[in-house]
Amino acid sequence: MPDKIKVDTGSFMDISHKSVLRKEVLEFLSPSKEGGLLIDCTLGEGGHSESFLLSDKSLSVVGLDADEAIQRVAKRRLEVFGDRIRFYNIWFNTFFRDYPLGDERPDSILFDLGISVFHYEKSGRGFSFNQDESLDMRLEPDLEISAADIINNYPEEELADLIYEFGEERYSRRISRAIIRARVKEKISTTMQLAGIIRSSVPPDYRYGRLHPGTRTFQALRIAVNGELVRLRTALNGALSVLKPGGRMGVISFHSLEDRIVKHFFREKNKACTCPSEWPVCKCDGRPTVRILTRKAVIPSMEEIGDNPPSRSAKFRVVEKLEDKEV
Repeated sequence: MPDKIKVDTGSFMDISHKSVLRKEVLEFLSPSKEGGLLIDCTLGEGGHSESFLLSDKSLSVVGLDADEAIQRVAKRRLEVFGDRIRFYNIWFNTFFRDYPLGDERPDSILFDLGISVFHYEKSGRGFSFNQDESLDMRLEPDLEISAADIINNYPEEELADLIYEFGEERYSRRISRAIIRARVKEKISTTMQLAGIIRSSVPPDYRYGRLHPGTRTFQALRIAVNGELVRLRTALNGALSVLKPGGRMGVISFHSLEDRIVKHFFREKNKACTCPSEWPVCKCDGRPTVRILTRKAVIPSMEEIGDNPPSRSAKFRVVEKLEDKEV
């Protein structure tokens, strides 16, 4: 098991991250009744929760985050709201699996799946190829496998498959082969080492293209280390089950793998019949669980993208729950 992450929070009090689609999120997810409850499944530095708490003085928020360091930033930012916000240092899938709120059910649920600028610039955990840091990428320090463990121990084919599946990287075989060759000579332990290996392994036109050549590989490693896609799949079911009928759930995704999962899940729950296709007769009640409110994903305006370039890949999808049933 790798060494636990050591975090110095002394320099973390400046807000780094601009929450995307703030106006649109408020419009879709603000509860229609006074005294509503919102669960912010990815609290981060607290930007979206702050917007909700400022816009509705009767609203309360439950904020979840697996990363204790970034949650400390949110606590400082949101302390002015007192007991209107409660904090849980937990993965969202675990929260909905164990659901600690008892009979208290949310009117709105928000997932903002993007990695915060905080993690790239201030965490020191190797999320960015622009800084020379240890290859860690764990959002929660007790996870057993770090990015360095994967890079230095996975067989070539398994590593290539991971980079292709989670990064959609077309040069995954080349990159994996180059990593294997490099790690024979010395352990790959820093972001700059890995970024250099990737850069030298891809063709010149890709090396100097619009995206840094390490972008997709770093994404793949982060997803694998934190089990992001598996957590998302299980959390969506759990979240929908506790959401009040008439309540709304929205998800902001930042790459096609996440968006595909969300879109498919919402479409399945919008079907009149959700029985397996191999069943000869419908055994469910033949009614959809949700109503889709965003037939096409909501995307940032050109003005927002100009002000906050990382928002350019954001897609926001929202559903309204119709009734309680097995989800």
